Amino acid sequence: MLTIWGRENSNNVRKVLWCAAELELSYTHINAGGAFGKVNEEAYRSLNPNGLVPLLQDDDFVLWESNTIVRYLAAKFGSEPFYPQDLQARASAEKWMDWTTSTLVASFSIVFWGLVRTKPELRDMAKIEAAIATLEKHFDVVEAALGNQPYLSGEALGFGDITLGSFAYAWFSMPIERRPRPNMERWYQRLTERPAYQRAVMSELT
Repeated sequence: MLTIWGRENSNNVRKVLWCAAELELSYTHINAGGAFGKVNEEAYRSLNPNGLVPLLQDDDFVLWESNTIVRYLAAKFGSEPFYPQDLQARASAEKWMDWTTSTLVASFSIVFWGLVRTKPELRDMAKIEAAIATLEKHFDVVEAALGNQPYLSGEALGFGDITLGSFAYAWFSMPIERRPRPNMERWYQRLTERPAYQRAVMSELT
C-alpha cells in the first residue's frame, strides 16, 4: 500500500500527488508539515530524519526527496510515453527535474515566500524583484525548449514535466508582471486542462 505524507500546499508535495494522480494510483494521503505538524514527532523522524515533506511509504519501503519519489513512482508504475524506456529520452526528460531544483528553486523561493507567505509590510521588494529578474532569465531557457516540443518531456506529457509544472502554478498565480512567453504559456495551459493537475496542483497557495 502506498502512503504519501505532506501538506497539499507544498510545491514539493504537489509533485508527488500530481505524479500519483497521472498514474491513477491508489494511496493514502496524510497531511504533515506546516500547520499539520507531525514532522518533528519521533515516529515521523524515524522515517525521515530530515523532518521534511514529502515522504513516501510503499509497504515497508520508505523514500524521501520529492524528485526521487516522482522518479520511483514513474519507474514502477509508469509506461510510455509518461516514463520512456529509451535511455536518452528518459534522461532528456529527467534533466528538467534536476534543472528546476538546482537552477530555479533558489530564486523562486525568494519570490514565493516573499509574496505569498510574508505580510506586505515585511516584504523585501528589492530582493523579490531581483529574484524575479533572475527567474525571467531562467525561463528564457524553458521558452526556447518549448518552441521545439509541446512538453519538456517531448511530444507528450511525461514525468519530466512534473517538477517545473508544479512550480508553474504558483508562478502564473502570483500577482506579478511576467514577460510574455507564448510557448511556456501554452504548455501551462495544457497542464491546467488535465484533471490530475487540477486535482493535485491547483489548490490554495497558502
